[in-house]
Amino acid sequence: MPVVEEVLERVEREGIKYVYLQFMDILGHVKSVMIPATRFPKALEDGVAFDGSSIVGYATIEESDMRAMPDPRTFQIMPWHEGGRSASVICDIYTSSGERFVGDPRYVLQRMMEEAQKMGYVYNTGPEFEFFLFKLDEHGNPTLEPNDSGGYFDYGPMDRGEEVKMEILKYFTDIGYDPEAAHHEVATGQHEIDLRYADALTMADRIMRLKSVIKTVARKHGYHATFMPKPIFGVNGSGMHVHQSLMSEDGGKNYFYDPNGEYELSRAALHFIGGLLHYARETAAVLNSWVNSYKRLVPGYEAPVYITWANRNRSALIRVPEGRGLRTRLELRNPDPAGNPYLQFAVMLAAGLQGIKERIEPPEPVEKDIYHMTDEERKTMGIRSLPESLGEALHVMSKSELMRNTLGHHIFEHFLHVKWQEWEEYRAQVTRWEIERFLPVL
Repeated sequence: MPVVEEVLERVEREGIKYVYLQFMDILGHVKSVMIPATRFPKALEDGVAFDGSSIVGYATIEESDMRAMPDPRTFQIMPWHEGGRSASVICDIYTSSGERFVGDPRYVLQRMMEEAQKMGYVYNTGPEFEFFLFKLDEHGNPTLEPNDSGGYFDYGPMDRGEEVKMEILKYFTDIGYDPEAAHHEVATGQHEIDLRYADALTMADRIMRLKSVIKTVARKHGYHATFMPKPIFGVNGSGMHVHQSLMSEDGGKNYFYDPNGEYELSRAALHFIGGLLHYARETAAVLNSWVNSYKRLVPGYEAPVYITWANRNRSALIRVPEGRGLRTRLELRNPDPAGNPYLQFAVMLAAGLQGIKERIEPPEPVEKDIYHMTDEERKTMGIRSLPESLGEALHVMSKSELMRNTLGHHIFEHFLHVKWQEWEEYRAQVTRWEIERFLPVL
């Protein structure tokens, strides 16, 4: 049965009343329009028109007519909505002339996946998705008071934080997303949901839904969930470590594995690592796309700062976890959950594939704690650092041909424009720290 007919039959069989048509702006915010299910067949055929000039990074007012075309393969019932009578579908964006819109982040990842496919690869990703749960005040506004006092892998009396994770796992299991685990993270009020790997486009679609589910379930239980990378000074921030591999189309071969290779890694794996390291500074603005992202990327809080790789060392930017054969994978540790997953996966893949194309050899793995090295030791070993601020990351990105080619001119220029505005606004702020530190003495 064709996909469209199957979806429409399911809408009728499940008694769906409303369908949300969803997509993302370039910053990673979910955009949505709700239609009654009776209008869904028409939407599948013609899409839904919207004003692109009102979406961040999409279009100017002169070229604002856009159309969101549902991808029926992404249709999903939303059991976390009241009564399970709602569904969502993710859209591809088209211009008024019927062409794919080059400013659609999903299209950027689709193009990169096609490039990988031409090279014989299916790019799989599996994220470790961290977030904080905070209590609400008497007016229902979020506070910075964590929902608990737990630490890494802590298990204690059942509280509503545990119930939040259990409910999220239940919903994602029910809809076939196969979540692997949920646990408490290092900081108080910090939690993690791990999703089983899938091809990167499917995974980006799932992350878009995961963000919505986490926030919806948290609010239902009286909490505010945030993906802000560093909401609290002095404790660990939230990352999105991304496990990634290159597989054959039938899933029977992992191109990162070579039983006779060094560390049992193939040349493709080592060159992929080489690409990720070589272009790490250029991709940082997308992988860590907010001013606050760089408050997480500081020494001392288990977040990567230095551009190295390792097999065991968790202070490295890239780690090769245990497991070989089909389980061989690389873990990139600097992305955070506040970004746009379509763009994040696209630039990771672009950097890795470029490493394969250029046969970029990675340096030797560094298996000792880089944080405890001196500056001179790191300099001697040729260990570079990630950008220290959004401003530095944007400056590096602005000169990157890889980023311009991967994102396309439209998103490249719009992303830089929007983010330069954010950086300049932040740079002009006078913070509480400055007042308390300098006002009494200057």
